[in-house]
Amino acid sequence: MLIARTLEDLRRHCATLRGRFDSLALVPTMGALHDGHMALVRAATAHEAAVVTSIFVNPLQFGPTEDLARYPRDEAGDRAQLESQGCHLVWVPDLATMYPPGDATTINVEGPALRWEGDARPGHFRGVATVCAKLFGQVRPDRAYFGEKDWQQVQVVTRMVADLRLPLEIIGVPTVREADGLALSSRNRFIAVSERPQAARLFATLEATARRLAQGAAADPILDDARATLTREGFAVDYVALVDGPTLAPLAAARPLARLIAAARLGSVRLIDNVMV
Repeated sequence: MLIARTLEDLRRHCATLRGRFDSLALVPTMGALHDGHMALVRAATAHEAAVVTSIFVNPLQFGPTEDLARYPRDEAGDRAQLESQGCHLVWVPDLATMYPPGDATTINVEGPALRWEGDARPGHFRGVATVCAKLFGQVRPDRAYFGEKDWQQVQVVTRMVADLRLPLEIIGVPTVREADGLALSSRNRFIAVSERPQAARLFATLEATARRLAQGAAADPILDDARATLTREGFAVDYVALVDGPTLAPLAAARPLARLIAAARLGSVRLIDNVMV
């Protein structure tokens, strides 16, 4: 497995891989990798592409009160996992490479970036879109793979790629879960042992709510019940919403492509999840 820490090395290694493979796939990450990330790598290798995984903790997508300094980092462990899954190249840029002095350009996406995480984390999707555009320009992949746990993020990046006519395809990969349903996340390691059984209740509540919504009833009272249930379970609820999957626009009742999305805090950890309706 190759390692690149400079743009010169990245371009040389990517050129070598393009000479050996029909396509190039990118898995963008912030490190602290788990099996959800490995599922993205496995999805990319299944298409017989050369797989490039980036590791960069992007400060632009963290708000002033968020956990940038606390975000877990384990490059050696990450590299070992990636090599075991057949990743071909790891791209580990530093801050000056991604945001050089005098850097004056960011990307602002509206549409699916509005509401929900866009309201809860102002500026977050500007950071996501900007760093993804930079990674796409650096690696020049044919496809990029993202986990559907961050459903809104996938739609934001998909919209950006379509609007800017960038020459790659965005692939969403289904959420990987623990045995009890908790969606894998790098931040799960911060969940207190005493709160771990409660954490799984987020997914269980979403599944039960989705079954009710699928029957076609008005969404508002069902969503109110879900919020009340999560509150009783000890969550501080940011939102539980029924939305159109691609646009994230709120829906009054279920219809094709509907998605049930939620964000709630349990102790010091903010959990997000979603299910199809």
